[in-house]
Amino acid sequence: MNPQQVRAMLEQTIDDRRLTRSERKAMGRIFDHIDPDPHALALYRSVAFDLARESLVGPESIETIEWLEEVVKMLQSADSSGGPPPQADSYFAPKDDCPAKIRGLLARARNSVDICVFTITDDRVSDAIIDAHQRKVKVRVISDDDKSGDRGSDVDRLQSAGVDLRVDRTDDHMHHKFAIFDHRLLLNGSYNWTRSAANRNQENFLVTGEPRFVEEFSKQFERMWEEFS
Repeated sequence: MNPQQVRAMLEQTIDDRRLTRSERKAMGRIFDHIDPDPHALALYRSVAFDLARESLVGPESIETIEWLEEVVKMLQSADSSGGPPPQADSYFAPKDDCPAKIRGLLARARNSVDICVFTITDDRVSDAIIDAHQRKVKVRVISDDDKSGDRGSDVDRLQSAGVDLRVDRTDDHMHHKFAIFDHRLLLNGSYNWTRSAANRNQENFLVTGEPRFVEEFSKQFERMWEEFS
């Protein structure tokens, strides 16, 4: 995406000097797909500042600055180069395209992905997990032993593809639904990685780069990884 295309996209949001939640998510999905490098993101930020500068006239200046702050946050969240963590963002199924967000996070992972999910049956997400593994990203998956035998479960498929996977072997359930990307981003919520969660159920997850939460969930993952070895 060239700077002119980005400018045209941003011009559609600046008229009311508000970057709405839906606009931010729509642009976020675009940047998830194109995965811009740091140089491209710097160009996009420059375009946003140019637009804001052109709009800084009269009493609407404060609103323009607030719009600019939201655009910069959105672009920051698209940076997969290890810069400052993005702000937390929430997603709700079936309204939001939750599988696309998960696939985007998997596609942008560079070093590691730790997945701890009760059940995985959505082939679109499983394809992205296998793709990350084939790109030499270190992928580890923990799932529930009972659900792994369900019709449509992708656990066997992931193992056959060489993904490192462990299941709990207790009479109780491993009911977590979280994932950690590059030890930098945490996804956590009620959302199982299934088509019913994507299309029918009322579900949610949050994506955050808050270091304290990333660390706490990483420790929990490591504890279970050892326990289920």
